[in-house]
Amino acid sequence: MQLAAQPLTAAAFASYGRVIDHAALAGRLYSGDLIENRRPQARLDLSFTLVDGSTLPCALKLFERHEFSAQAFLPLDVAGYLVTVCPDDGHGRPDPAKAVAFRAAPQQSIIYAAGTWHHPMVALERPGRFAIVMWMCGDAGDEELVPLAAPIQVTAG
Repeated sequence: MQLAAQPLTAAAFASYGRVIDHAALAGRLYSGDLIENRRPQARLDLSFTLVDGSTLPCALKLFERHEFSAQAFLPLDVAGYLVTVCPDDGHGRPDPAKAVAFRAAPQQSIIYAAGTWHHPMVALERPGRFAIVMWMCGDAGDEELVPLAAPIQVTAG
């Protein structure tokens, strides 16, 4: 299967979560209510990650989801990054045949809605640093990983 990455827009991504374009901001934007939590015992987690740089085309081999929490990726130092999502197949598994890939700009943050199937972060062109915000309990409900039967090739479009 092959996907062409399209530019990330709020409208195109709306069924999977939210896009916040920092370049469009004037002043301060409070977005804490966008980090949905479905478990009252969870604690808010802030982590930082450095992701190796990749180029397109690239092969995607798994999807993950956080069933009980939204997950926000806040780019700190990136050239751009790839966001790949897909709907649930109706049986609690990802439906890679309906996957969509987006090319995010450095000034765009994303918030995956709770339960959204997505590929792990792919930094484009060079390594990228991100802050990640989500709710966690420290158990198996925090993250679910599903390997794909066949890789998905994502191209520049």
